[in-house]
Amino acid sequence: MKIGVIGAGNIGHTIARLLVNAGHEVALSNSRGPESLKDVINELGPQARAETVDNAAAFGEIVLLAVPWRSPEALPHPDLVANKVVIDAMNPYSTGGSVIDLGESTSSEEVARRLPDTRLVKAFNTIWFKHLAELGDVSKPEAERRAIFVAGNDLNAKAIVSDLIRAIGFAPIDAGSLREGGRKLEPNAPLYGKELTATEAQETLANL
Repeated sequence: MKIGVIGAGNIGHTIARLLVNAGHEVALSNSRGPESLKDVINELGPQARAETVDNAAAFGEIVLLAVPWRSPEALPHPDLVANKVVIDAMNPYSTGGSVIDLGESTSSEEVARRLPDTRLVKAFNTIWFKHLAELGDVSKPEAERRAIFVAGNDLNAKAIVSDLIRAIGFAPIDAGSLREGGRKLEPNAPLYGKELTATEAQETLANL
């Protein structure tokens, strides 16, 4: 599968590596342009390429957003991701590192407003990038794998993202819709940063 990764920081770079290792083609981008990614692409190998943000978005059958949430200008043009499965791995932090108050909304609902025709799924935002790099294990039964929560309104899109999560050695756990599930995944929310197996995650969700 072709996957466009918007953002080459800790999360974007780590997920790109995991996806390449799982056999996917990845187009990686950042705000500084493809030339700045030469060393990263050399590390990732022939299944990866460096692109502009818009070209990475156009390339991907699935597009991952891993840029600072406070920088909407870093997102691709909405037309380039229309009708695509888009994974929102971002968190609503300000420049100073505080959590932005969105009132009754959630960060992914705000992203969905910026990119209105996407099939948006929240995922990968609650896990530390080093754990993402180290804890995936395809040899484990799914119940024993480290959980990665997903939230979204499109069931088919969540299923597609869940398959990607399984392919890199983790266990997808459906937290619900962008509003109700997304709220549980925000910084300072009950599921944010939790180190749980799939079995533990299901039990925790059931008790919320």
